[in-house]
Amino acid sequence: MKITSSELENVSGLSSQYPKGDFIEIALSGRSNVGKSSFVNSLLQRKNMARTSSKPGKTRTINFYKVNNNFRLVDLPGYGYAKASKTDMEKWASLINNYLENREQLKEIFLIVDARHEPSQQDLEMYEWIKHAGFTGYIIATKIDKIGKSKIDQSKKLIAKKLNADRNLIIPYSSTDRYGREEVLRLIADITK
Repeated sequence: MKITSSELENVSGLSSQYPKGDFIEIALSGRSNVGKSSFVNSLLQRKNMARTSSKPGKTRTINFYKVNNNFRLVDLPGYGYAKASKTDMEKWASLINNYLENREQLKEIFLIVDARHEPSQQDLEMYEWIKHAGFTGYIIATKIDKIGKSKIDQSKKLIAKKLNADRNLIIPYSSTDRYGREEVLRLIADITK
């Protein structure tokens, strides 16, 4: 698949603000600061399409990116941000749950994890929800440029064990050098055809 066009179509804090139309949607879920926004920028080859920050909790809305006028990538707020107020965390959880449980256009969810760290209990709970809801269970292991290519297999093994996942569903990815980008694009092409 070649990315020929992309745009931030919509920023939604309420379900009534979701974009209309029947484009297939692929949601990106993961902990705060795991690299979801960097993943979007790298995949779409747009430097500042999604706002990134070294501080966790930057994405507080559901951001819809229309790609090739054919499908949407949907960047969900990260979970597990300890410095957020309880009220904010409950609001984000409600926003995410409403989207995941009710959005008819949602065809797949990618769990984004940091390849440098063992997945958290929240990652496990999210992955179990993804599988239970009938989605495939693809995992994008970001920041692999920070561990080195020699440790990719070790990282995949750890992620697969912690999440009880099929190693073949784990795609190592680097937003810096775009390692794994072509594999993700092939996967998205299959999902959206």
